[in-house]
Amino acid sequence: MLELVPVTTESKPTADLARIQAAFQAQRANRWVMSRTTTAERIARLKRLREAIIARRDELAEAIHQDFRKPALEVELTEIHPTLEELNHTVKHLSSWMKPTRVGTPLLLAGSSAHVRYEARGVVLVLAPWNYPFQLLMAPLIAAIAAGNTVICKPSEKTPHTARFLSRLVRDVFPENEVALFEGGAETAEALLELPFDHFFFTGNPRIGRKVMEAAAKHLASVTLELGGKSPAIIDETADVQAAAERLAWGKFINGGQTCVAPDYVFVHESRQQAFIDALKAVIARFYGATEPERQASADFSRLVDAAAWRRVKDLVDRTVAAGARVEVGGVADGPSRYLAPTVLTGVTPDMAIMEGEIFGPVLPVMTYRSRDEVYAHIQGGDKPLALYVFSQDKRAVEDVFRNTTSGGAVVNNVLIHVANPNLPFGGVGMSGLGHYHGVYGFRTFSHERAVSVQWMKSLAAVFFPPYRGKAQEWASRASRLLE
Repeated sequence: MLELVPVTTESKPTADLARIQAAFQAQRANRWVMSRTTTAERIARLKRLREAIIARRDELAEAIHQDFRKPALEVELTEIHPTLEELNHTVKHLSSWMKPTRVGTPLLLAGSSAHVRYEARGVVLVLAPWNYPFQLLMAPLIAAIAAGNTVICKPSEKTPHTARFLSRLVRDVFPENEVALFEGGAETAEALLELPFDHFFFTGNPRIGRKVMEAAAKHLASVTLELGGKSPAIIDETADVQAAAERLAWGKFINGGQTCVAPDYVFVHESRQQAFIDALKAVIARFYGATEPERQASADFSRLVDAAAWRRVKDLVDRTVAAGARVEVGGVADGPSRYLAPTVLTGVTPDMAIMEGEIFGPVLPVMTYRSRDEVYAHIQGGDKPLALYVFSQDKRAVEDVFRNTTSGGAVVNNVLIHVANPNLPFGGVGMSGLGHYHGVYGFRTFSHERAVSVQWMKSLAAVFFPPYRGKAQEWASRASRLLE
């Protein structure tokens, strides 16, 4: 029997403007206290957060399931584990990250030394999305705390059960003058964007990203934008088609396709198309069920987050099929439960509706190519993607792909896994984002890198002091040229 996901009728929290202002002022008053905290003090805060997450992981899984029926194991793999991994990595390395970094000094400045200090930006804002509502709020929060900032967070109103869980978690772990969280919709976001934060961190779509950037510009504040885009996957004639089908199906349909780094479409070499489609059909049957009723009843497949998202993706499929694309598997949609089957489309051309923008749903369009130049022309002609995936056994071909494309991140012979590595920067380029985080990159994003020169000994620069004439001028001119 198909389990329905009821649409919540609860009223959304309204903006508590007085509390927002009070929290901001309290954090501004406390920001210097926080910026002077030691490594041990920051680690203690992070460990307290880790303990609270571990103690409440079942409660979190239930909250996310209520929002869009996400399977418990997916919650563990994509929400809880990455967050704990980020926490553990930060706790392990924070001491070394916080130390000033010595840099070299040119000969002209002999007698001095130089280093870079990492200082808290101050009061920072984190605006989180709904698709990974826990992990995509926690990861920047961890980095901001590690860097010594005070933080105000806002989760998405589209996942109200998770937002309430986050509100309780943050309130129980942190005093409000260190970390505060506000639920609510557009009114709350707009109220927060009016405040003069020292750094704005936003994850979401480019349309809202522009508004965040405009708000940051009013205060000449720094900004990080984690956006999205149409991330391509390329399967060449040497690829292991079975492995490609398994990994692409997993990466595309996890979280109901609502993943910013999901493979958005596939370019497969024409000689491998049928083998790839056959393998993909078998994988979908194995993952979610051999028949449509089995797939609808599967407990391993998420639903779209709301009715608007369901209608948008269904419309893309309907218009694409009407334009001549073929449904190889899936295509079934059920409005009351916000179900859209894992769907594969072939015969897709770049001018079809499904290729207009990021799909953000469980639909995989497949296009064929003969020459990689066709693929490059298409990718180069669009916005820069957040991720790029290439399946090949030819290392020279892979290198050729990298030389002719750009993306925020890339994976060879797999998908998504770069996001799980805290040693790699995560972020976009161009329309897919601005700035990056994870691990030390997150620590630096939420830090001001202060350049410091120290003069303890006599300075050679004194020979360049005025007046600029006579023997001193001649000697200084010769010396500067010798040092070029």
